[in-house]
Amino acid sequence: MLRLIAVLLLIPLLDIMLLLAVAGVIGGLETVLLVVLTALVGMLLARAEGRHTISKIQRKLARGEAPTDELIDGGLLIAAGAFLLTPGLVTDLVGLVLVVPLTRYPVRVALKKWVITPYVDTKTGGFATGQVYTAGFPGDGERADVTGQQTGEDTYDVGDDDYDIGDGDDNR
Repeated sequence: MLRLIAVLLLIPLLDIMLLLAVAGVIGGLETVLLVVLTALVGMLLARAEGRHTISKIQRKLARGEAPTDELIDGGLLIAAGAFLLTPGLVTDLVGLVLVVPLTRYPVRVALKKWVITPYVDTKTGGFATGQVYTAGFPGDGERADVTGQQTGEDTYDVGDDDYDIGDGDDNR
């Protein structure tokens, strides 16, 4: 939580420093025009990509498929719109990275790998991703592999003499 707060405070600080540096080089009015221009171009791209993503979601739903990647793209486009509406060059750059499909794809893959899949895994006990227990008890320190074989080292082979299975006549 502390890292998140630090990042949220660091982004505006970087934005202010970059705006002051750019204003020192090209001038104050030109810097404001640059920020407004990047925001407008970014919002036009976000709008077009949003429409394209909605149409892809509708096509997948019509085929009966789950639009998982498209929903993630929609969330990234919403975040991109928020970044683009925030004045500043750093936030505009982050927004443009999330809007352009070529740069949004690696962000989506990383988001699925490091955020979404671990979250779903913890909420479903591994059922959604196939990391479920197939033998033994959950949490006993041993996980079963795909074939159901225990992966631990403490398995014991008891001989045939250790089990006495009678014929049901205990009165002898």
